[in-house]
Amino acid sequence: MPKTRRKVNIIGHRNPDTDSICSALAYTYLKNQLGDAVYEARRAGQINRETAFVLKHFGVEPPRLCTDVSPQVKDIDIREQPGIDKEMSIRAAWSMMRDTEIDTLCAIDEDKELLGLITVKDIANANMDLFDTEVLAKSQTSYKNVLSTLEGEMLLGDPDACITSGRIFIGTSPEIMDGAVNPGDIVLVSNRYEVQMCAIDCGAGAIVVCCGSAVPRTILARAQEKGCIVITTPFDTYAAARLISTAAPVRHFMRSKNLLEFSVNTAVEDARKVMANVRHRYFPILDANGKYCGVISRRNLLNVHRKQVIMVDHNERGQAVDGLEQAEILEIIDHHRLGALETAGPVYFRNEPVGCTATIISRMYEEHGIEIPPQIAGLLLSAILSDTLMFRSPTSTPLDQHIAEKLAKIAGEEIPTYAEQMFEAGADLTGRTADDVFFSDFKVFSRGDAKFGVGQAIYMTSNSRSAAEALITPFLPEALAQAGVPMVFFMCTDMRAQATDLLFCGQQAEEIVRSAFHVETKDGKAVLPGVVSRKKQLIPPLMAALQALQA
Repeated sequence: MPKTRRKVNIIGHRNPDTDSICSALAYTYLKNQLGDAVYEARRAGQINRETAFVLKHFGVEPPRLCTDVSPQVKDIDIREQPGIDKEMSIRAAWSMMRDTEIDTLCAIDEDKELLGLITVKDIANANMDLFDTEVLAKSQTSYKNVLSTLEGEMLLGDPDACITSGRIFIGTSPEIMDGAVNPGDIVLVSNRYEVQMCAIDCGAGAIVVCCGSAVPRTILARAQEKGCIVITTPFDTYAAARLISTAAPVRHFMRSKNLLEFSVNTAVEDARKVMANVRHRYFPILDANGKYCGVISRRNLLNVHRKQVIMVDHNERGQAVDGLEQAEILEIIDHHRLGALETAGPVYFRNEPVGCTATIISRMYEEHGIEIPPQIAGLLLSAILSDTLMFRSPTSTPLDQHIAEKLAKIAGEEIPTYAEQMFEAGADLTGRTADDVFFSDFKVFSRGDAKFGVGQAIYMTSNSRSAAEALITPFLPEALAQAGVPMVFFMCTDMRAQATDLLFCGQQAEEIVRSAFHVETKDGKAVLPGVVSRKKQLIPPLMAALQALQA
């Protein structure tokens, strides 16, 4: 398996919004320009309609999906043991095992499809079956294998032919051979003329002349007349008798059913569980296309190369991809409150009180002296407009607006016109389900032992907001069950009216909303004038009310 440089994954939070996706893409471009490693933008969930509009508008492919950064088989050292031809003799297979110090070989075809595997135990069992004198015929062994195993020379016959019948027989004297040698048998003989002739006359399919003895022309003539193959070998009769059965091909002894194999994408923990329940030592590995690429053993699992991750637009474990505790976090670029997240070592952590992660990344381009291409500028602009609600959100800062205006010039966009198109695309409910709308921008927050989830959708008109409420309201109990938290909230935000209808469901949710915002609630809804920011205007009061309730 060719060695490739490991990639660093730059990834945003689950249920990614436009800032999460666009910041990952823009930061990936910046890091790759700096050239200190190989970086790839990833996404932790499905792309919402607003983000899809942005990517299509600027001609950018969505990042590949990544929902788990737990180590996989490809993150360990795979032994690049070459596959073998299924026609290889078991003696040649054993020699390869001895020379490469491995006890398992994998048979593959010309397309690297895994056909089976053979272990040193399988070869030992084959060699110990001393009474199977028909093994070469049963396994349709080629004479090429016989010649290779006996280091012999074919004086008469076709090396490409296969043995289809007969036993292995040691010819010691005409008296013993007469009546014992059957037609098609392979007879090992010495240099005695009468023994060689007797084997041929008894109908032997082949004679193997041992000790490198010369074969008289009369014997060759008689063999040709009777259709008998003639082979010479430098080995004596005892050695040749021991060796000849090991010419049988690997395919006759290998295991080809119910193989325990792993993909490079198999989780290391899953592989470890399987290995613990079997006695095999080595296991074949298939690449992403299902082709054989090497083997691993239990020992390989001791040296796992953890995936390297840069987190953007979040710093809380609950919002991150699965398996984060088994990954190596290199950097965190964010603009949210600090959450409970532990790292194994020091990391580069940049957190600024601005309206959008893209604002921070735009500044990093300037700090490194890297020019922002128009396409990347469009992504960064879109993220800022989305997170700041086109500078209407209380989280928006003058720096956000200043940078957005610079990015708009580079991208060739008029901010009011483009922002309206982007928000309208995100608010379109055509063909969408309640599940899709609710979880398209959903985050889980926690305070002590208490957890709750908050989704948000932004609408340009009261009609589109009302349509969203009608879709989401009956779905709330199901959303509560899916999210696995005691309470869920959903912000239907009208950007023009600068107000939010807050839908809620769950134990004590209504009590907390009333306490947090001092408003009346009706039918699972509260009207919150002036509230448009989840991060700055909704989460802090909810946290305070929750803390007061727990006190």
